Amino acid sequence: MANIKSAEKRNRQSEKNRQKNVRVRKTVKSSTKKVIVATTTKDKTADSIKSALSSFASTIDSAVRKGVFHWKTAARKKSRMAKKANAASK
Repeated sequence: MANIKSAEKRNRQSEKNRQKNVRVRKTVKSSTKKVIVATTTKDKTADSIKSALSSFASTIDSAVRKGVFHWKTAARKKSRMAKKANAASK
């Protein structure tokens, strides 16, 4: 444990930020799973896949704005999800 007051504060701040980042990553993971489920179910429709994909894109874009993901990581993930969605909707 830190002995210096500023180090203690920094530890508190970093723990709070870590918990925020975990929450954001968790929402991105859950929206990713929603897209995968929408593309793999038997009664899949183009509308459900499209709505899940747009929800995923907005979620990951907000994670980029919050500084949790790098923008290139987000672009890669969106591209891969779009590729899966397009293949499933054909």
